[in-house]
Amino acid sequence: MTDKRIRRIAIVGGGTAGWMAAAALGHFLKPLGTSIELIESEEIGTIGVGEATIPPIISFIRSLGMDEDEVIRASQATFKLGIEFRDWTRLGHSYVHPFGQTGYDVEGVPFFAWWLRARQAGRAGRLEDYSLMAAALAKGRFMRPGQGPASPLSGITYALHFDAALFAAHLRRFAEAGGVSRIEGKVSHVELDPERGHIGRLRLENGETVAADLYIDCSGFRGLLIEGALKTGYDDWNTWLPCDRAVAVPSQDAGGLAAHTLTVAREAGWQWQIPLRHRTGNGHVYCSGFISDDDATQALLGRLPGAALKAPLHLKFVTGRRRQAWNRNCVALGLASGFLEPLESTGIHLIHRGIGLLLSLFPNRDFEPADIARYNRVMASEHERIRDFLMLHYVMTERDDTPFWRHCRNLPLPDSLRERLELFQGYGRVVQDDNELFPVQSWQYVMTGQGVVPRGYDPMADRIDPAHAQKLLDELRTVVGRCAEYMPPHKAFIDRLYSGL
Repeated sequence: MTDKRIRRIAIVGGGTAGWMAAAALGHFLKPLGTSIELIESEEIGTIGVGEATIPPIISFIRSLGMDEDEVIRASQATFKLGIEFRDWTRLGHSYVHPFGQTGYDVEGVPFFAWWLRARQAGRAGRLEDYSLMAAALAKGRFMRPGQGPASPLSGITYALHFDAALFAAHLRRFAEAGGVSRIEGKVSHVELDPERGHIGRLRLENGETVAADLYIDCSGFRGLLIEGALKTGYDDWNTWLPCDRAVAVPSQDAGGLAAHTLTVAREAGWQWQIPLRHRTGNGHVYCSGFISDDDATQALLGRLPGAALKAPLHLKFVTGRRRQAWNRNCVALGLASGFLEPLESTGIHLIHRGIGLLLSLFPNRDFEPADIARYNRVMASEHERIRDFLMLHYVMTERDDTPFWRHCRNLPLPDSLRERLELFQGYGRVVQDDNELFPVQSWQYVMTGQGVVPRGYDPMADRIDPAHAQKLLDELRTVVGRCAEYMPPHKAFIDRLYSGL
């Protein structure tokens, strides 16, 4: 029988995407004897501003057997319990999207249903009043899960803020120690197999050639392989997500160490603030149709928490995705596969998701069409669901103080988002498909945070006696507050971790 196993993999591009792929593929494919080479050039910079993550990053780190504390120290990381949104619903308004569970079901009735009934009757606080992550976030506190399965502290859910360049460098060390080879150079030409249309080999500027069975395109926005060579095509989502520019700059920390990402809606976009151990990451995502690059840059520089540490980095992007993330013998990851603005910190997750899905559908040299179709269908769905979630922040706003926000209020809705809104506006219901990234609770937080008020509540909530429900709500709020107070300050926890205690 002919041996059709994938023997060689070539990854084009380093950065977060390239070295995440190298680390994971090297780790999981090592028993198969697969050779992995990563081609990158020191002359080609990486974007390196994807510094906020969501909880699946912890699963990625642990799946590779990496020491979490080592990763944190190597990447100057801090912990993240959620995101705060200021001025999105209206000026002066703020809400949070925390991680982890909020409340609990009673008699089979979801927490949100019986909370919503009490809220509409004026007997319940805001949704975040019943979330341990939200309470800890507000107080700037953090600890890892503990205290046994019956304690609310066992449900602590977190992600990381880290320096993306340092994270990639740590992954590189891990990958190279596991046998991945790095080639310094630039790809000057991609040769295609005339019979199958597959990528045959890569020619570098120095004349060297690299041939592989499977190619991973991590070349960034340009998509050197997936688009430049294979002409895959790109779906432009600017109609739905109009921001098309970003400017980023690191700054000195102004003091304190928040345990969350801060996003503030601005005149023609929004600004992020990410606290790291050694500095603060800042950026301004905006729509060039409503503000000039110079004005957007000045708006960011004038609102930094401390002195700028570098010159601003300017980025242009087209929100959307490749029509196929896997085309023939090439899989695109990271910016090469598409771009969704970092409002909910999903960029690194999509890299992780793409790698995991590739491993679950790992091919041989026949490259079965069914596997490729499945991969593309799942990744397309992931991008579309995240697109809808991001759109929710823009379209459900009360702001009409600038032309940009008036434009956002009137954006056309994809049918998928329209259905979610209509279901929620009726009885506060949220539906979720299999393997969907954002849980029901995430939609509930952003819906309520953006001022979407259901006309009623789930009739099943009436199974619970209102007085009993009120008692449970009061107890839950008290327990959440006490648990948050028990947790140490985030900065103190970080200081102990960095000192090795």
